[in-house]
Amino acid sequence: MGKKLHLISLGCTKNLVDSEVMLGALKEYENTQDIAEADVVIVNTCGFIEAAKQESVQTILSALESKKEGAILIASGCLSERYAKELKEEIPEIDMITGVGDYDKIDVMLQSYKKGEEICQSHKGVFLLNENTKRVISGSTIHAYIKLSEGCNQKCSFCAIPSFKGKLHSRTLESTLKEVQNLVKQGFRDFSFISQDSSSYMRDLGVKDGLVALIKAIDELAKKGLEIQSARILYLYPATTSKALIKAICDSPIFQNYFDMPLQHSSKKVLKIMQRSGEFLKLLEAMRTAPNSFVRTSFIIGHPGEGEEEFAELCAFIQHYHFDRMNLFGFSCEEGTKSAHLEQIPQKIINARLKAMNRIFTKQYKAGLKELVGKEVVAIVEGKSTESEYFYSARDMRFAPEIDGEILINDSKIEGDLKAGYYRVKITEVAGENVLGCVLGRV
Repeated sequence: MGKKLHLISLGCTKNLVDSEVMLGALKEYENTQDIAEADVVIVNTCGFIEAAKQESVQTILSALESKKEGAILIASGCLSERYAKELKEEIPEIDMITGVGDYDKIDVMLQSYKKGEEICQSHKGVFLLNENTKRVISGSTIHAYIKLSEGCNQKCSFCAIPSFKGKLHSRTLESTLKEVQNLVKQGFRDFSFISQDSSSYMRDLGVKDGLVALIKAIDELAKKGLEIQSARILYLYPATTSKALIKAICDSPIFQNYFDMPLQHSSKKVLKIMQRSGEFLKLLEAMRTAPNSFVRTSFIIGHPGEGEEEFAELCAFIQHYHFDRMNLFGFSCEEGTKSAHLEQIPQKIINARLKAMNRIFTKQYKAGLKELVGKEVVAIVEGKSTESEYFYSARDMRFAPEIDGEILINDSKIEGDLKAGYYRVKITEVAGENVLGCVLGRV
């Protein structure tokens, strides 16, 4: 019987990449979905906001109850980095606690633990993978995330990330391109480029338009025969997003006109309190007028300084500017941030505002789904859907996996099983929030 590993990755897609690095470092372990049969259980935590912290703690406690006797429980990631001491005191049953600089060394640390040796955690900042880092890509045979940088140079008053992930630290363009080439050789064709602030990529290396350079370099490699078919960029910041970047995306045959720019608010008063910079109205206009564009954003509701007037302003902005997707977060008061020292808005008011905002967007979202019926899109089929064995799971080629929605394929003009790949799909029906489609042919 071989050794088995169960890994739970919480939080954003950036955490998923770090989890894949740990899977790569522990390749001698068989990855199991059944926690009760695992010899090692890893919970890769998130510590960004209060809800994420609570989820991480509850997941650790649940893992302690579910794991078999003698199995090693490891808490890794952001929560472990921020609150290692507190975790040791409150949950002493955790066997190992590792931080954000240890993902690629998890195998060495685990061996040290088994031998009863002292575990040496990294104190050199956040781990940033390169083209030589071993990864086990999870969840897809066609799509992979590429992490561009770690840390952040922005000074948002509500955000604790720089306090434990540090300043912006970008990998080189050469390293990024080599990883893409390596993954294409393994059969991956679709990529999402991510970081805390993707539009600042390589600014710490003295390159102002790093993303533009990346897009052009990928396009050039594709012209020379690199079998990459699609890509998109997540997490743009208004102050570092330029018209040149938007134009590079629009001109690219590989990068989709996918624009994910968290705005956090529309009120100038609130944005000033948030210490968010950058004019975004003209950027949004350029994004929306791009052919076949898809625009995603995020807003924080109930930040200190958001009075009724500012909230009404945000509601009016949302109603005027129809986003394709939107994340809404109730303000989370994070210790160590400037916003934590400001006068807080009662949670009851925040919850009421969240419900009001959600009603506005839900109405827009459902109307947008209905408009899809009868349209043809290029979609990526990933495999069978978790909804039912009778459906295949697909997504519009523009969409990022898991966060932007699923097309359930219940009919096909192609005989036999559908392999992972690119297909022409006609949207035939919308049932609730389920989008159904028919495969017309391969692309």
